[in-house]
Parts: sequence; C-alpha cells; structure tokens
Amino acid sequence: MSTILYLVRHGETVDNANQTMQGQTQGELNERGILQAQELSEEWKDREIDVIVSSDLKRAVDTAAIVAAPHGLEVVKTPLLRERDWGDFTGRYIPDLKNEPFPDNVESLENLLSRAGEFITYVRETFPGKKVLAVGHGIINKAIQAVYYHKSMREIQKMSNAEVRELLL
Repeated sequence: MSTILYLVRHGETVDNANQTMQGQTQGELNERGILQAQELSEEWKDREIDVIVSSDLKRAVDTAAIVAAPHGLEVVKTPLLRERDWGDFTGRYIPDLKNEPFPDNVESLENLLSRAGEFITYVRETFPGKKVLAVGHGIINKAIQAVYYHKSMREIQKMSNAEVRELLL
C-alpha cells in the first residue's frame, strides 16, 4: 500500500499580505490565514488522515493544529519542512528584491532540494502506507514536488495559501 502525502501550504500570514520575505522566521497567520485553515479543516474533517506533519515554524504549526483538531491528532513537527532560508533577504519587501543578486547566505538550491528529498524519504520510511497531511511553505513545497516529479523548480506551479496537492509515495 502506498503512502499518500497531502502537501499543504500554510494559511496566509501578515508577512504574505505585506509582501515581506519570511524565510525561516516564525510568521503569524492573519485573519484570512486563520479562516483559510478553518475552511481546510472543515473540508477535511471527514477525510481519513493518519498523521499530520508540519514545519516547526509557527505559521505552519498553527495551520496544522487547526486542521488536526477534528481528527484528534497531534502535530508532528520537523525542520525538514522549513521554508528556504533567505539570509539577508529575510524581512525585506519582495518587489524590491527583483533585480538584486542573491546574498551569499541564502540557502542554496542544492541544499533546498536535498532537504526536500530527505523529507520524502522521512515520510516514506516513518509512515509507510499511511495518509499523511504535511503543512509546509511555498518554496519547500515546490522543492518537494520538483524532487518527486523529477522536474525543475520553475516547472512546478506556485501553491496558494492553504492549497493541497496529493503525492503517492
């Protein structure tokens, strides 16, 4: 029996709405993000979920906890699902970064994709045959899909806040 991974992006945050680069900061769901998580929870309350995994960053944990509540599940946290570390870009207004070269302290694409592969392996080995809902972030979720589908990051469509994508592991 295959493991099913439901990959979710956290609800909208204050920084998402303000177009601020969050990276590995904790982040805080805004009212819309809480509503998105509640709507996702309502939509998924009668679906079978065996395990809920989350990035260890607050915005993902909070989203996961809302979805987990009707299932009575504890949220398993892992740093493997953390967002990309944006180094000196963290906290900056995203439109201002358009033509700037990446600082040396931005997490490399190689490291990001490696971490994505480690997450896939972690889910396969830790939860074989289970239905796993995993709440992550926009870029790490793209990386997970890029590794899974053997595609480049550019080929993976951006996920909306509280969007779910299914992968059969």
